[in-house]
Amino acid sequence: MSIEQAISKAIEDFKKASSRLRDEFSRLQVGRASAALVENIPVDMYGSNQPIKAVASISIPEPRMIQPWDKAALAPIEKGIVGVGIGLNPVNDGICVRINIPPLTEERRVELTKHVKKLAEEAHIAIRTARQDAHNAFKQMKTASEITEDDLRDADKNLQNKVDDANTEIDNLSKAKEQDVMTV
Repeated sequence: MSIEQAISKAIEDFKKASSRLRDEFSRLQVGRASAALVENIPVDMYGSNQPIKAVASISIPEPRMIQPWDKAALAPIEKGIVGVGIGLNPVNDGICVRINIPPLTEERRVELTKHVKKLAEEAHIAIRTARQDAHNAFKQMKTASEITEDDLRDADKNLQNKVDDANTEIDNLSKAKEQDVMTV
């Protein structure tokens, strides 16, 4: 493995951490309807677990409505939403499943803000782990006399710049989501 390969693998891991954070943030209930809230909830249909998006269309313009392609999916969808434990109460009207998303209380907003910070810290940990893996690869190259001490120092400096950029992106995503959660 070369220095460039180790750094590019670390950058790829940084992007994965950022992408996962965005995905987690999109699932947070912030008082507005979003397909991301329910689209990946597993539903037991036809003998296997499938995400809701595979068995139904999710409508947001008509807020909080899930209309399955097969009417037999209504009860499993309703059961799946209740079973996931995200505090949504689905109503099965025989044609579609409607979800009432209550407005957030101040207490719930503070709780969500803490969760946003926790998710951001998990992303920071993933970035630190990727940095440590790359740093260990550099040390192995140095031990095997593949690179010099100067190369090691330059590689660490370059890697740290990439880490700083990734951490800044995570912080910006976190601040934006916190503002979104606290906005009434």
